[in-house]
Formats: sequence, structure tokens, C-alpha cells
Amino acid sequence: MIIQIEPQSDVPIYEQVSRQIIEGIARGDMKPGDTLPSVRNLAADLGVNMHTVNKSYHELEAKGILTIRAKSGAIIRSVEERALTSEQLQQIEKNLKPLVAEGMVLGASVDQIELMMKKVFADLQMPVEGV
Repeated sequence: MIIQIEPQSDVPIYEQVSRQIIEGIARGDMKPGDTLPSVRNLAADLGVNMHTVNKSYHELEAKGILTIRAKSGAIIRSVEERALTSEQLQQIEKNLKPLVAEGMVLGASVDQIELMMKKVFADLQMPVEGV
């Protein structure tokens, strides 16, 4: 698992870690049942505070993506264990809305925005009809 931190980014480091773990799972780089590095090891590898990695892991656990077990570490949950809830779907829509609105304000058409979404899915190697 390769995670690259951008210290100058406006995105908090714990969120950068969370996003990259999620992308790694979506791409299939990490599979259900895989154990993530220990908080201590990942923090040392990234050169960040252990609390930063711990916050990321706990955020991913709250989203239902990981299970944290004492002495076993953070384990990626199976697709069945992380079934999408209506609340999660609403949160995804809420997060997408400002990005779509920005695209609209800048003149992007519905077709262009749909194409961008399909490109993101293709980049993450997830099958999408019509791609």
C-alpha cells in the first residue's frame, strides 16, 4: 500500500490517508480481509503522528469500511459487511453536490460531468455501463 502525503495541501493529513485507503480498496489493491499496517508502522512510514493515522482508521471504521480489533489491527471489511446504507448514499450525494455545482458554474454540461464520473470509475477499475 503506497500512501503519499502532501503536507502543503489544504486537506488534513488524516483525510488524505483515509481517501487513499478508500481508493486502494476501490482499485482492488487491498481486498476484504486484508490487514492494514499498524498505526505505529504506518505513522512511521509516512512521517506523521500516530494520532493522525489512528484518527484515519477510526473514521474508516465509523464509515463501515474497516473493523478495528485489539491485537489484530485494522481489517478491511467484506462487501457484505459494508453494504451501502441510505444514509451513506445521502452523504456521498452531499459530498458530490458542491463539486457538480462548481462544474456547472464553470460551464460544464451534464454530459461532461457524466463523462468525468465514468472516467473516475474507469480509473478506479470499476465496471460502468457504456465505458
